[in-house]
Amino acid sequence: MATGRTHRPATRSRGIPEATVARLPLYLRALTALSERSVPTVSSEELAAAAGVNSAKLRKDFSYLGSYGTRGVGYDVEYLVYQISRELGLTQDWPVVIVGIGNLGAALANYGGFASRGFRVAALIDADPALTGRAVAGIPVQHTDDLEKIIQDNGVSIGVIATPAGAAQQVCDRLVAAGVTSILNFAPTVLSVPDGVDVRKVDLSIELQILAFHEQRKAGEEAASPDGGVPAAVARKESADKGPDGDVPAVMPA
Repeated sequence: MATGRTHRPATRSRGIPEATVARLPLYLRALTALSERSVPTVSSEELAAAAGVNSAKLRKDFSYLGSYGTRGVGYDVEYLVYQISRELGLTQDWPVVIVGIGNLGAALANYGGFASRGFRVAALIDADPALTGRAVAGIPVQHTDDLEKIIQDNGVSIGVIATPAGAAQQVCDRLVAAGVTSILNFAPTVLSVPDGVDVRKVDLSIELQILAFHEQRKAGEEAASPDGGVPAAVARKESADKGPDGDVPAVMPA
C-alpha cells in the first residue's frame, strides 16, 4: 500500500472549495453508517439530514466530485464511500506521528478510529525520558531526540502535536524541517508555519466557550417576559435609562 509521502490528495488541483472539503468527512461518516447497515442507495435529502447540511448544498458539493445520483433512485452508497474516500486520500496508508504523550496524546494513541479511516499511528514521541520505551496502545514511546529519524524512517507527512503550548512551536519547526507537511495541533497556541504546510487546530476550550455563549443566550431567552418581551435584566436597564416622563433621553449618560 502506498504511503502518504508519495501521494497527495487531489482536492486542490481539482478546484474543490475548502468548505466542500470540510464537509466531505461528514458525508463519509453518514455513508459509512449506511453501508454498515447494508443500505444500497440514499436520497440527497436523507443523506443531507444525516450529515447535518441542506440537500441543495450536498448536491452542489457532490457535483465537484462528478457525482449526480440517479433521479428517483438517489446515490449508490458504496460508490460514494469509495469516491469520497479516494478524494480525501483515504484509499492509501497515511503514517502519523503523535508528539506529546500526556493524557491527551495517550488518548489519541488509543483511539480506534484511525486505522479504519486510512491512518496508521507510526510512532509516539515524547520529551520525557521516563516515558521512553513504555508502551501506549501497544506502541513504544520514543524520545524527541530521534524525531527526525523517526519521520524519515516511516515516511511521515502528517504530525499530531499534543504537547504543552510552550513546546508546540519548537516541535512544529522540527516536524516541518523533517518533511512533515500537514499538522493537527491540539496545543492551545497558534503555530507559525511556512507556505505549503497545512495546520488544523483543535482547541477544546474554544469549543466549550462557544457552547457557553449559546447556553447564556438560551438562558437569556428563557428569562424574557411571557409576552415575548426583552429579558427582565434588559428591561430594568432600559427603564433606568429613561427620563422622568418615560422617554429615552436624547443624549445617553456617559
